[in-house]
Amino acid sequence: MKRRRERRKIYSGKRHKTKAFLRVHVAKELKESTKLKKRSVLVNKGDTVSVMRGSHKGKSAKVQKVSHAKGLVYLEGITARNARGVENMAPFQPSNLKITALKESAYRKKFMKGE
Repeated sequence: MKRRRERRKIYSGKRHKTKAFLRVHVAKELKESTKLKKRSVLVNKGDTVSVMRGSHKGKSAKVQKVSHAKGLVYLEGITARNARGVENMAPFQPSNLKITALKESAYRKKFMKGE
């Protein structure tokens, strides 16, 4: 599919369809320990992720907020200064992150079992 159409799907798509773009790759160690068969999982508040790309590469933090509308993930303790000098949470693309620890929930227990 053309790039233009892909971008249009991401930015003007319906919420239940764009939610799929918030999937984050799972670390190999976590996959082995939980016997998870999925390559990527939908990121949730409370998960621990590590940054794989960008100026914050190598840092690990908990997910503080997930914006379904913008398709961005915000992490605890990682901030960026704006033009006025105010510090705000730095946004991350889900494709630049890797989940290292999952926050357990009833919905995720199905995936943990390997079903």
